[in-house]
Amino acid sequence: MKALILVGGYGTRLRPLTLTTPKPTVEFCNKAMIIYQIEALVKVGVTEVIFAIAYKPELLSECMKKYEKDIQIKFSYSHEIDPLGTAGPIALARHLLDDGQPFFVMNSDIICSFPLKKLLKFHKTHGKEGSIMITKVDDPSKYGVVVTESDGKIVSFVEKPKEFVSNRINAGIYLFNPSIFERIEVKPTSIKKEVFPK
Repeated sequence: MKALILVGGYGTRLRPLTLTTPKPTVEFCNKAMIIYQIEALVKVGVTEVIFAIAYKPELLSECMKKYEKDIQIKFSYSHEIDPLGTAGPIALARHLLDDGQPFFVMNSDIICSFPLKKLLKFHKTHGKEGSIMITKVDDPSKYGVVVTESDGKIVSFVEKPKEFVSNRINAGIYLFNPSIFERIEVKPTSIKKEVFPK
């Protein structure tokens, strides 16, 4: 199984730390943020992580060399010349991702308990093309919220709603079947706007 981690951002909110260090390698509790994700992915059977990167790819590659050996997982890189949003990098990395199996896609700045086994089970159970992890928050007005039907099917995303429509937000973790490649092109594309809820 494989995973694509979206590392395209410039890390502007973490400056000055990210002027010399890629955002995912900034330490959180004495460990690079991205290592928490990779360790969780390894636990569910992921054997290769592909980094979709636009900003300072050589820095990330250099930082990750020691972890690749320590964790015993393969790292590959998909370099975006121009930023491609959240879905465009999936199409760009198709040649690295498409082995006929479902694959994870994650934002690079997530820290959570990573219930990836539950997501994998949910995905296999419903049999659809993709799954998205959502989480509840107390104040949804700060986020893009996810509106779903009672069975979990996504109806829409509402960006920073003024009135309450839901308290569930996109957690930035996805699981897709390879058929998704037929619907995404190598161009700036959004998972929220152009992939879900279709």
